[in-house]
Amino acid sequence: MTDTAPTAIPPSAQVTLADGRVELAPGSPPPSGRYANDDLLPVPVEKRTWTTYNFSALWVGMAHNTASWTLASGLIAVGMDWKQAVLTIALANVIVLVPMLLTGHAGPKYGIPFPVFARASFGIRGANLPAVVRALVACGWFGIQTWIGGEAIFFLAGKLIGDGWAEAGLIGGHPWTMWLSFAIFWAIQVAIIYRGMETIRRFENWAAPFVLVGAFVMLWWMSSKAGGFGPLLDQPSKLGWGADFWKLFWPSLMGMIGFWSTLSLNIPDFTRYGKSQKAQTWGQALGLPTTMTLFAFLSVMVTSGSAAVYGEPIWDPVQLAAKTDNVVGLLFALVTVLVATLSVNIAANLVSPAFDFSNIAPRRISFRTGALATCVLGVLIFPWKLYSDPQGYIFTWLGLVGGLLGTVAGILIADYWLLRRARLDLGDLYREGGGRYWYEGGWNWRAVVAFLTGGVLAVGGADFDPLIDGVPIPALSPLADYGWAVGLGTSMVLYLGLMLLRGREDRAV
Repeated sequence: MTDTAPTAIPPSAQVTLADGRVELAPGSPPPSGRYANDDLLPVPVEKRTWTTYNFSALWVGMAHNTASWTLASGLIAVGMDWKQAVLTIALANVIVLVPMLLTGHAGPKYGIPFPVFARASFGIRGANLPAVVRALVACGWFGIQTWIGGEAIFFLAGKLIGDGWAEAGLIGGHPWTMWLSFAIFWAIQVAIIYRGMETIRRFENWAAPFVLVGAFVMLWWMSSKAGGFGPLLDQPSKLGWGADFWKLFWPSLMGMIGFWSTLSLNIPDFTRYGKSQKAQTWGQALGLPTTMTLFAFLSVMVTSGSAAVYGEPIWDPVQLAAKTDNVVGLLFALVTVLVATLSVNIAANLVSPAFDFSNIAPRRISFRTGALATCVLGVLIFPWKLYSDPQGYIFTWLGLVGGLLGTVAGILIADYWLLRRARLDLGDLYREGGGRYWYEGGWNWRAVVAFLTGGVLAVGGADFDPLIDGVPIPALSPLADYGWAVGLGTSMVLYLGLMLLRGREDRAV
């Protein structure tokens, strides 16, 4: 297809290598103008160096974190036994791996980040809609994880300094020393992200095995306190396997899917550095479902043990670690929590919104500026309220996130795989006015309609408590327990239908 309108930006040729990867042709002018900057341009093939180990380590580092721990332990806290909790989490991660691999394909093939990838379906300007939604979700996650990290510093310092720290004066319902700990952990993350993607890769490679060892140490500690593994395995389900369990299972499954639905969109932010499709495919397949299931098992074992030892399940690992009187053990446990939280928060919740915010105004907002914006917004969403109880954390927060982001995943997959057969024009992804992805004024209204429709059906009938009272659209309540699947399926079918009515104008390069 030729340009339909004149443009001042010369076209950028692209070449396809023997292994299927695509890059800008050597010597051709790189994309420029309002919708391009160094952070958003395709990564040259020689700089796509991440191997299977790098992707596996990335997932081990992200999966083995405190929020993942609280997913499984939270299911124990609301009534499941260890078998039910592990089954729910294992199934969710096998399911979410599918869109993860499908959207991740564009990364090593074209070297582009998520917001640029979204331009093919939403339009060059319209891509800001899913990018901003994804970025705001990441801000919420960043805030939650930063609160967890600050909590670890608070408990650690309290054990070392004494009651003067732990029982300091209250501000906003928490000791002022807790707010100071929150600020310290916030600053550590800013310092790491400011050094760029290569520093993040090296940090993930080191953090992954450290966190895994720490989880096994916590399991050994709890089993010794409980008198062996028997009490950990014998904690009964409060639900059984009847109607009460299945009533809880479906919203829990959607919540577990929602946990990584964010990454199923912006995984090209990482796979764009992949050495090959094989590296990202095997790295993710080996790294995500296996490590999440293993970590879930460790989590539910320890939480079940806490119920046997302390009379009630303690779902927050920081508060559980704080119960030990062994200073060395406490230091190790809380340092593990800090490393785990840094690992996931930087990779999953700072990289993506940094690119997403950069996409809003590429000439003014760099990767680093976008990361700083995320850090500020992550505080403004009041993460201490979101994290205050497992019911609101799993079913409200994760359910809403999964439902909304499932709609975007449906559109991206339908556009890239079913309409375009994985063929994109790199130059047009940055071209204002005349390229195939400009649509109507930079927006593809068909994608917007599919997104809004899928989003309303997915979350319109959900219970937003404790965010707001009541259900926005009571008639949609039967769909609320299946929000992610409803959003993905609805948006995929509707987008395909609307684009097929448009004709074959821009489906292939």
